[in-house]
Amino acid sequence: MGYPQSARGILTSGGSLANLSAVVTARRHLLGEDISRGVVYASDQTHHCVMKVALLAGIPEQNIRLLSVDRNFKAVPEYFEKAIKADLKKGRKPFFLVGNAGTTNTGAVDPLPQLAEIAKKYGLWFHIDAAYGGFFNLCKEGKKVLKGLETSDSIVLDPHKGLFVPYGSGSLLVKDGELLRSAHMLTAEYLMDHMTPEEEMDSSEYSPELSRPYRGLRVWLPLKLFGVKAFRENLAEKLQLTQWMYKRFLEEPGFECMNVPELSVIAFRYRPKKGDVEEFSRKLLAYIVKSEKLFLSSTLLNGKFVIRVCVLSFRTHQAEVEQAFEIIRKAAEKLDK
Repeated sequence: MGYPQSARGILTSGGSLANLSAVVTARRHLLGEDISRGVVYASDQTHHCVMKVALLAGIPEQNIRLLSVDRNFKAVPEYFEKAIKADLKKGRKPFFLVGNAGTTNTGAVDPLPQLAEIAKKYGLWFHIDAAYGGFFNLCKEGKKVLKGLETSDSIVLDPHKGLFVPYGSGSLLVKDGELLRSAHMLTAEYLMDHMTPEEEMDSSEYSPELSRPYRGLRVWLPLKLFGVKAFRENLAEKLQLTQWMYKRFLEEPGFECMNVPELSVIAFRYRPKKGDVEEFSRKLLAYIVKSEKLFLSSTLLNGKFVIRVCVLSFRTHQAEVEQAFEIIRKAAEKLDK
């Protein structure tokens, strides 16, 4: 991810706890005990767990800014700067700015370098939620899209997404590892017999957990068995498959896509010959899922119901994507009679 050797990280149960530790680290470093004035900034496409953990970290709900996005569902840097200036004038303390490297709704990648500049200008902690999209940085196709990851102070990555390992495998990286440690380090008399060799790292000093499962094995073993090259090639394939399916949607009458996919998410709906688009799309999704041949999910974009395709399984290849598209096409055809 372009971080220096001073970086440290923890393996967590998922993106939620990883984001919590990021907020806590920034809060301890920039706010100290003055939590009530701290303000968090994110786009309205940011995963809801970021807002949830900010609240759990003690940030007042009225100090969480969810800012509008552009027509491609990306953060607008100007909105962030305007909001920060307004809060400074009111005597608040802006401290945490979030960029997305692959949103849940559409896989959109925010303009990370520009957000980093704003964070640096006003002294905010720049955090990137790359739980879904960050590992695409391993392949050259993804690296082109994910410019600016290295500008962040912290980044969340979920191995149980882009590294295809079992669920319960999230992670946080912090550029200045000592800040992560100082935010979580606490000792007790009954721990004094526990000695950590100088060359090793005690994860309990860097995270909320003392007891924890062996998450490291889940991530380490596949990488040792197959090498990074296998993951790199698989991730590149997912991007190619997504582009193939996106083009098929554009070619097929009735279908419309709500986003141009940057990573591996396509948001689409179907315009029937008669009737309401939203009502038809809801029926279409229910019909497809009930068939048990394909699982898709849904979301709302600008208040409109849309269906989501997410291509992110190591078992998904060209044949599976072609089959998936045919299931969607035939379902729409049958329902639109």
